[in-house]
Amino acid sequence: MHVVIFEGNQWPTFAPVSLNRPVFMLSSGMSTLFEKQVRHFGPTRLTLWVRPDLVESCTKRLLPSMTIPTAINEPLGDEPAMLVSGRTLQLRHFRPPKEVGTVLTAEDRLVRQAYVKMPGLSHEDVLAKTDRWQAIQDLPAREEPQSPLVESLSDLISSNEESLIEDYTQLHGEPRPLPKAPGLHTVGDQKDIWVGERAKLEPGVVLDASKGPIVLADDVVVGANSVLYGPCYLARHAKVRPLTIIKGGTTIGRLSKVGGEIENSIIMGHSNKGHDGFLGHSYLGKWVNFGAGTVTSNLKNTYGQVSIQRGSTQIPTGRQFFGSLVGDHVKTAIGTRLMTGSYLGFSSMVATSSYCPRFVPSFTFLTDAGAEPYRPDKAAKVMKAAYARRDLKWTESDDHMLASVQRVAPQVEK
Repeated sequence: MHVVIFEGNQWPTFAPVSLNRPVFMLSSGMSTLFEKQVRHFGPTRLTLWVRPDLVESCTKRLLPSMTIPTAINEPLGDEPAMLVSGRTLQLRHFRPPKEVGTVLTAEDRLVRQAYVKMPGLSHEDVLAKTDRWQAIQDLPAREEPQSPLVESLSDLISSNEESLIEDYTQLHGEPRPLPKAPGLHTVGDQKDIWVGERAKLEPGVVLDASKGPIVLADDVVVGANSVLYGPCYLARHAKVRPLTIIKGGTTIGRLSKVGGEIENSIIMGHSNKGHDGFLGHSYLGKWVNFGAGTVTSNLKNTYGQVSIQRGSTQIPTGRQFFGSLVGDHVKTAIGTRLMTGSYLGFSSMVATSSYCPRFVPSFTFLTDAGAEPYRPDKAAKVMKAAYARRDLKWTESDDHMLASVQRVAPQVEK
């Protein structure tokens, strides 16, 4: 089956982490939305429809890892294709319709999934919402349980526990013997604890899987006297400092370092929150570095619902517990305090002695003296230094990505 995963026009609602990647590449549970979609749809051929600015990064970073024929921004040909919104949180195997010309729509009449034969239909039709694209809504609808269509990062945070549990049932087979570690204590059924090869548990670690699975991937290190509550996931080479508390609904990305207390949060790869401080109900991009003592508030004193401040817009989350949205390459100084519903844009730097404003635009250097533009050439210099620390090289694709974010961030964050 030919599957087309399209990004659509709602990607700005996933800023700041969608400024430099397609929405379907966001983390959820133990994988990305994209990986879940491929797993459950089982395509024999794949096409990705993304913003033109993202074609190069997808070509350089995504295509080399694909094991099935994959194209980017190619229009449909003569064969039928299954169109799938990249915002679909696919948590179950998909049973394809038997007849071409069947659509599954969201409640707001946005196309969610459709099985069509429409030669020439392209990513441009999606982005421009052409009459041809809108006409898909009028196709016969198939009634069946549907996977949720996430509307924002708050949806990904709130659904992370469910996503973690579903990924565990799909990706892990027979339980592995737990490594021998002095003072290791487990709670719950040990079949819900999976520890990868070369993972190291230091003395006194507690793994509580009574409310969900705990997965420690290969080469993970968990420091002494740390307590982990399931469901949670630590990706390859993640490091947990001693005395850390990780609560349910938490995903720690590859090569990240964490410490303090973390609850119901998603941290993408290569990020550091390695010191004391609370992080709750938050979403962090890649290459984030939190200074020691950086803390997030995830509950208002009024116990009311939290809204996000993005530019001049207040965005309701509909949730009582909500922390911060933090873009790629954000840095905070020691003792930084982030209020509920904070938004820290791509490559922003925060070094304030008082509470940080709830909105910090991308490429902003914020101190007690005020906010100044953070020049992209200086930002790139810091990014290259961060890459070098992980033995990675900055490429032309990274230059292209940086220029793209410079263009789109002011439009999204106005």
